[in-house]
Order: sequence, then structure tokens, then C-alpha cells
Amino acid sequence: MSDAPTASIAPSEATGRSARKPKGEGHVRRAEILAAAERIFVEHGYEGATIRKIADEVGLSSTALYMHFSEKGEILHEICREAFEKLICENRAITAVDEPAEVKLRHMLEAYVRFGFTNPNAYRLVYLTRPVEARHGAQSAAQQMGAELFRTFEDLLAQLIAADRLRVDNAKLAGQVFWAGAHGVVSLVITKPYFGWVERDLLTRTMIDALLEGLIKP
Repeated sequence: MSDAPTASIAPSEATGRSARKPKGEGHVRRAEILAAAERIFVEHGYEGATIRKIADEVGLSSTALYMHFSEKGEILHEICREAFEKLICENRAITAVDEPAEVKLRHMLEAYVRFGFTNPNAYRLVYLTRPVEARHGAQSAAQQMGAELFRTFEDLLAQLIAADRLRVDNAKLAGQVFWAGAHGVVSLVITKPYFGWVERDLLTRTMIDALLEGLIKP
């Protein structure tokens, strides 16, 4: 074995993580912690994602991170809560516009798919987390806010039923069909990136066209 000195690599250089921030430099924003946690939860799963890993990713000590979040379940819950809040705000903005119900429905489906493609890690944690892991944060956020999000679909579909424009006389059923279609596109594309998908906008537009034409009367 050679006695020649070997070059040392600092942990932050070896892993690509942020260097530990000097004491007194200030708090890392919660947004940084949440973004890092998204990646770590997806990569390592809930059990494998430790507070230390998340803290190291943003250059904090574990003690400093606890100043922002009491435990990792709270971090997962906040990631999911923010995701639902963004989707709910999108839907509120869409419903506020004076457009036909079927046009608003299209915009909601497009916004949902766009959110999934733009925020794949958050989408995975909200909609693709295993039940045993979801109970640590995703499930509570879904119960608190997911119902409100789904009601915006149902309200539009109820308007279409009242106008005799929907082919099924059940807003809940129709809403679940539309949701399943949009979720299917997002989940397949973000979990199977190696498949030879056609261009995303074309795939999304064609799927939404098929759903609307299949369930809404002309």
C-alpha cells in the first residue's frame, strides 16, 4: 500500500449536499427544508428519510431543523398540505371566471395534470405514497383538504347534471372517473419515464378530450 497522502473530499463535495451553514448565519427557509425533504422522502421512503438526512441536505444541524419542524411526520404533512392548497387555489381561480361549466372542468383537469408534471416529488408523496407511510402525514392532509378539492369537481358536475349535459346522473361517479383519468396520465409518466411517451401536451389534451366527449353531452 502506498504511503502517499490521499486527497480528502469533504462530505458536501462527495454528496452534492449543501455545506453546513455557519452558526449565526440565519435560518434556512422552511421552503428549502420542504424541497429537500420531498427529494429525500421519494428517494429513501418515509422510514429511510431521517431528520439528519434532511438537515444535512440544507446545511443545518438536526437541532436547528427542529426549530422549524418538530418531527418528520410534520414535514410530510406540510408538503402534502401545501400541494393541496396550490390545487385548491387553482380551482378557486378557475371557478371565479365566467365560463361554461365544461370549460372550467377542462381547465381544472389541465391544472391538475400540470401540477403533477411540475411537482413530481410532491405529487408522489400526496397521491402515490404507500398506505403504511401515508398515515404519517399524507393521509391527514388528504382528509383535511382533499375532500374540498374533490368537491370543486363535483360542484361543476352537478351543474352539468342540472342542465342535462352529463351522461351519468351521478356527480361523484363522474368526478372519480375524471380524477382517475387525470391521475393515470400523471402517475404513469412520472413513474415510468423510460417508456416511449408521446409529447406530454398532446397526451394530456387527447386524454382530456376523450373524457369530456365520453361523459358530457354535446
